[in-house]
Amino acid sequence: MFLFRLFAWWFRLKGWRTAEAIPASVKQCVVIAAPHTSNWDFVYSLACAHILGVRLRYLAKQELFRFPLGGIMRATGGIPVTRSRNTKLVDTIIQLFQNSDELRLMIPAEGTRKKVDRWKTGFYHVALGTGVPVYLAYLDYNQKIAGFGKAVYLTGDKEKDAAVIRDFYKDKVGKYPELFNLEAIRFE
Repeated sequence: MFLFRLFAWWFRLKGWRTAEAIPASVKQCVVIAAPHTSNWDFVYSLACAHILGVRLRYLAKQELFRFPLGGIMRATGGIPVTRSRNTKLVDTIIQLFQNSDELRLMIPAEGTRKKVDRWKTGFYHVALGTGVPVYLAYLDYNQKIAGFGKAVYLTGDKEKDAAVIRDFYKDKVGKYPELFNLEAIRFE
């Protein structure tokens, strides 16, 4: 697709490099993308995935699927979501995994580009509910490197799982570092 090639061209033009990919043998996983502090994160994440040959789907607020962005969002793997609390989104996503042979679903766990006090926990419940690994994707703006990090199989021990994720992201720097809060990585 032309748009992916355009994103990849821009990624390289800006001096970015890719690191580790999700192995082709991994057909299902949750991918958390952090730090998420800029609209550029979307472009660079999709560029990284394209360059590494990783086909991703991602969740985004339904408002982005209207004209003029709707076609682009769908063509690049977007799945519209309603952000109200009564939609049973976690159950819907678990069913999506159960009905798919291949699904690598990227979720911005922070839920916004703004600084947050706590990450959204939907990805955590989806991974536990499906048993799929969580890949810790990242964009490090200091080093201009992007990748899919390591796979984590969540244990259900919320403190332990949060500590593993915090440890991974502790040296990753977002475009706006002041908007990334490591202490927000907790699952209560």
